[in-house]
Amino acid sequence: MVFGLAAEAVKKKLSSGQLTVAVYGLGRVGLPLAVSWLMAGANVIGVARTRKSVRKVVSMKPGFDEPDIDEALKRFVPKGRLTATTDGAAASKRSEVKLIAVPSAVDMESRTVDLSSLEDVYPKIGRGLKRGDVVITETSVPPGTTRRMAKPLLERESGLTAGTDFGLAYSPERIYEGRAVKDIVENYPKVIGADDPLSLDAAAALYECVAQKGVVRLSSSVAAEAEKLFEGVYRDVNIALANELAKFCQEAGLDFWETRQASNSQPFCHLHSPGPGVGGWCIPYYPHFLLAEASAVGVDLPLTKLARETNETMPDHVVRLMLKAAVARNLRVGGSKVVILGLSFRGDVADTRLSPTYDLVRKLKSLGADVWVYDPHIRARDEGLREVGGSQSSSLRAALRNASFVVVAADHSAFRKLSLRELLKGSGRERMLVVDTRNVLDASEVPGEVHYVALGKGGP
Repeated sequence: MVFGLAAEAVKKKLSSGQLTVAVYGLGRVGLPLAVSWLMAGANVIGVARTRKSVRKVVSMKPGFDEPDIDEALKRFVPKGRLTATTDGAAASKRSEVKLIAVPSAVDMESRTVDLSSLEDVYPKIGRGLKRGDVVITETSVPPGTTRRMAKPLLERESGLTAGTDFGLAYSPERIYEGRAVKDIVENYPKVIGADDPLSLDAAAALYECVAQKGVVRLSSSVAAEAEKLFEGVYRDVNIALANELAKFCQEAGLDFWETRQASNSQPFCHLHSPGPGVGGWCIPYYPHFLLAEASAVGVDLPLTKLARETNETMPDHVVRLMLKAAVARNLRVGGSKVVILGLSFRGDVADTRLSPTYDLVRKLKSLGADVWVYDPHIRARDEGLREVGGSQSSSLRAALRNASFVVVAADHSAFRKLSLRELLKGSGRERMLVVDTRNVLDASEVPGEVHYVALGKGGP
């Protein structure tokens, strides 16, 4: 029992190893979340949809790179502190706290929100829910989801009442891939919202044992749900602004990167970086979550909508940059080999979800190009790349061979060491067109045989 206990009693129970937490979802959010609670003293049951995901945990091979995860699995799995199952109802029965980190999504063609994972998991939790338990959702959702979906589904299946028999709260995950555990434990305060004081107290007491920066209490679950989306929308709008200003600089003969650095020396300015688009499982979805709820309450959000459209059309802009430069140099994209450097949606991670590279490949293939992609962080064959018609190279050397065009799509550290002369030499061609969407290449020397175009850098 946790709900209704005094804060000190909750903390004592957790730190002494008498508390069991079920974490629903064992991906890039759920597994770091599980590790964070293990470090705080809890026993953890991981709940996955497939046996394959369960095997990854019990075999201590998570399947993705994230600092602290491998070491934690080797430490806690052999001791029985971390187990995994596909039986969500059984995990609910055996635990006092249930944390939900299953994915939410958006159908990018219809722009409709997909919360099917939550619709699946809440009834399972409800079937094992007991008096005194606490349920906390960390999945990013449209504002109002806890009230409209979680509460009725949990109450229907359990016969219990939220805020009276069990605690129900929302606490958004706040992690940056590549440092997830540190973000949960060390870097950020934990935002918590609930619709009754007892649930808020219970969730706060629990998270105060995990988050070293403490907790930020909000007045409702809806406020906490909105807070998470506001974080993402802020970044989406800022990136769209950077993309817009980069386009201006390109045509006005200015260097956006120089101007950005000067602008950001003023403490009230924080211009983000432009790029070929915005990927990942967060920023591309959050504006649509907010837009869906805004539509339901009769509010128009034109800035949020325009920013999303701006970022979604950046792959088109990059291809237009290439075509314009190719025409000026009398080069043909159709029938030529184009190499894209970077499949990950962000630098120095091995995550390709919603990467703008897929759109670049699709558009270049429609022009008749032979498109190859190289990414030093992606070791396995990428099924999504195959579906859009791209070829994947396991080495930079092989990728560059006979290439007439190079597009830099990810700001990997490894690409910062590359010079334009190296790219030309690797291709074996007499001339080459390079489009750098991340401003990462060493362009201190531009050989006459290379036409170099950097997003946001104007000039002849």
